[in-house]
Amino acid sequence: MPPNITTLGFDADDTLWHDAHDFRLTEDRFVSLLTDYTDRLPLEEHLLAAQRRNGLHYGHGVRGFTLSMIETAIEVTSGKVPADVIAEILEAGRDMLSRPVAPLPHVEETLKTLRGAYRLVLITEGDLFDQQRKVTASGLDAWFDAVEIVAEKSVPTYRTLFSRHGSGPAEAMMIGNSLKSDILPALEAGAFGAHVPYHATWTRDEAAEPQGADRFHRIDHIGKVPQLLARLG
Repeated sequence: MPPNITTLGFDADDTLWHDAHDFRLTEDRFVSLLTDYTDRLPLEEHLLAAQRRNGLHYGHGVRGFTLSMIETAIEVTSGKVPADVIAEILEAGRDMLSRPVAPLPHVEETLKTLRGAYRLVLITEGDLFDQQRKVTASGLDAWFDAVEIVAEKSVPTYRTLFSRHGSGPAEAMMIGNSLKSDILPALEAGAFGAHVPYHATWTRDEAAEPQGADRFHRIDHIGKVPQLLARLG
């Protein structure tokens, strides 16, 4: 029997709009501030460790990233980081919050095509304030039946949300760029997963494609979602 998919979950960052690119630019700026104290590789390792620790408390947004940069600067300088460097880091964080949020190619036309035929749910994780800002600034919120900002994308999260906004995971598909947070837990919850690769992937989001999972699909870009659904139906 063909699947009866009624609900579509969409990731936000690097699926609907650029995000990792802004973080990379800020990270480069951060590295340039601390070149007198350490090399790039150990600095990036310290920063990644700080992000993993702080993500549990502040989410994976600009606020958590800025605090992680400050914490890393203190660590690598043994507490001797100059006040003007801290000020530069804070300014870099504020700059990120002021950048425009532009939808990726094919996003708006895809949502317009799918709107009405499926329940569309935006599912994103991270800092509540930061994610709300991006959702509003993108202008895409009007296309969605619901917007869910969660602390973590997990198997229970997908089971809960696809039951809340549909008839359960078995009749839902999650669409996103991160195998680790968008696809693998959605598949384990019983949903379909459509992986839309993005050219930059956070180290924390790296994972291998599932093998032998008939509900897993990989598409070149988000504009292929309607074709995928037509093929499955």
